[in-house]
Amino acid sequence: MNLETIIEIVREKVVAQLTENPSHFLVDIRVKPTHNFKVFIDGDNGVGIDDLVKYNRALYKQMEAEGYFPDGDFSLEVSSPGLDEPLKLHRQFIKNIGRDVEITTLEGQKIEGKLLAANEAELIVEVTSGKGKKLERTEQEVPLSTIKTTKIQIKF
Repeated sequence: MNLETIIEIVREKVVAQLTENPSHFLVDIRVKPTHNFKVFIDGDNGVGIDDLVKYNRALYKQMEAEGYFPDGDFSLEVSSPGLDEPLKLHRQFIKNIGRDVEITTLEGQKIEGKLLAANEAELIVEVTSGKGKKLERTEQEVPLSTIKTTKIQIKF
């Protein structure tokens, strides 16, 4: 069985587990050449460590029982995407409305601002320019088709 088929089977198993909690959703599955599976799960209101541990144990048992890798030659990590991971899904954009983001367009332009809204076609970001009395806030519409990455920005 090739790796792409195994990834699709793992995806189906994760989605089946997540039906118990509809606020949780699969973001991504990555596999390193050493058969290290990284499964990223997020939630509309976040996802707790206890849930991630539960998902990890159940998925590991299923993968081990089905014997995709003889001699147990695989590893599995189930986690929520960290702040360094770009937002990928519409649900992640909705969850992060009101937070500061940095958008990198396909042309390499960076747009920083507060995420005001997200729909299936675009993001609306409040961009601040100038300082003091010359401070200006404008809304900028950014089509999803022009976005390379969108990351959450933490400001202190």
